[in-house]
Amino acid sequence: MNKADLAKSYDQDSHRRVQSTSVDWKLSEREHFLTTLHSSDKKSLLEIGAGTGIDSLYFKDHGVEVTSVDLSAEMISYCKEKGHQAYVMDFYNLEFADHTFEAVYSLNCLLHVPKSDIGDVLQEIKRVMKPDALFFMGLYGGNNSEGIWENDWCEPKRFFASYSDQAIRAVAAVHFKEVSFHTIPLQEGQPHFQALILQK
Repeated sequence: MNKADLAKSYDQDSHRRVQSTSVDWKLSEREHFLTTLHSSDKKSLLEIGAGTGIDSLYFKDHGVEVTSVDLSAEMISYCKEKGHQAYVMDFYNLEFADHTFEAVYSLNCLLHVPKSDIGDVLQEIKRVMKPDALFFMGLYGGNNSEGIWENDWCEPKRFFASYSDQAIRAVAAVHFKEVSFHTIPLQEGQPHFQALILQK
């Protein structure tokens, strides 16, 4: 994965994304995680791949102290416009102390990590989590593949890694305790959504 190309893709797509609205199933996943945070008294959250800051704003508006990071400077500028504590940052190297956050939220960004790197990235996320912290990891998957998506509308075209349900759960289990896992079917013939809530 070329990180500079990925940042450029999202810089260019940010102006479209800031106008978009989330689909119902994404709103439901977000709400469920918020409920989980409240029920376990988790008050500080790091959003990785925060995009234009829509989900960060939701958590912030519901009493969570949020820090937003994204590889794209344009995305982070939109986050800052919403008043977020937001930083251009690579999740391979999170610039936070050990045990900083009570929760981490990652929606459809870790799918850009090559499979050879995913263990190191998950370990870096785990490092900044407090003991017993919760981690929402959402991905598109269902089959095992990785590479540049040739039909991508973004330029440069983006790299995606996809896992079977069994494979992604196994990868996560090396680093975290699984709290819950479920899938959401999307369009027929397309990858489905994999929702994991994990705990350190």
